[in-house]
Amino acid sequence: MRTNKHPIDQEFPVRELAKREFPPQLLQIPQPPDRLFIRGELPGLDTKLLCVVGSRKYTSYGREACEKLIAGLRGYDVAIVSGLAIGIDAIAHRAALDAGLKTIAIPGSGLGVEAIHPIVHVGLMERILNCGGCLLSEFETDFKSTLWGFPKRNRIMAGFSHAILIIEAQIKSGTLITSRLATDYNKDVLTVPGSIFSKTSEGPHLLIRLGATPITKPEELIAALGFESKDGEPKNLELGYADCSREEKEILTLLTEPKPRDEILRSLNMPASEVNALLTVMELKGLITESLGEIRLT
Repeated sequence: MRTNKHPIDQEFPVRELAKREFPPQLLQIPQPPDRLFIRGELPGLDTKLLCVVGSRKYTSYGREACEKLIAGLRGYDVAIVSGLAIGIDAIAHRAALDAGLKTIAIPGSGLGVEAIHPIVHVGLMERILNCGGCLLSEFETDFKSTLWGFPKRNRIMAGFSHAILIIEAQIKSGTLITSRLATDYNKDVLTVPGSIFSKTSEGPHLLIRLGATPITKPEELIAALGFESKDGEPKNLELGYADCSREEKEILTLLTEPKPRDEILRSLNMPASEVNALLTVMELKGLITESLGEIRLT
């Protein structure tokens, strides 16, 4: 019998939520959980909860799309919900933390350190908790994951969130089960289009044919989450320049007025490929836009 407690158990003990503490949207699904256990603290009721799920066998495109879209949410009152699984789930949790967002993990197991699946994500679990996020499960603390436990977990992720974003999924996958549940619960289903040559794009393309909203850049995701704009700027956006890299700040300094891409390339002492990649990242982060051949501040 284990006698030494893990540091997580002492700092973030597992406790059972009272029914009055359940997120209101979770109580509205047809089969809400009878019990819900938590480590950490739930976000405020005003926080938008975006569930991000996708393939365990992700591509580099899927990883980059996930990271860039979530990075574009920096400064918004959004928390990222996912399942702590290997693949897009873990990428989504880490991208949220890197963007300064809270994230909520709902594993297919109990919340005991020795029960967490996969066990390699105990470190990620610690980081989530230390950054103000939480873990939720309807299973007893020492319950280890089973095949039937994941569909039960998926219904909580779909019911808990306000919208769901699918990034890469094959036709027969748990990810599409989660999206179907989200549709049943009248949640917005969003998805990232992919290559027509990739198996992991088959799920998103099917969802688009069925009416899901395609998402290709952070601005579309922000709008889909319902943030209102004022004078062309989202009300909730607090995206200052403090977190920009030195190279990004150099580009921002150049853009006192709109400039053609070629002029920016000539002004910087950097390889053109690096500048182009940097401009792409800055556009995904919502710092700049390009139209009519010119790049300008957003």
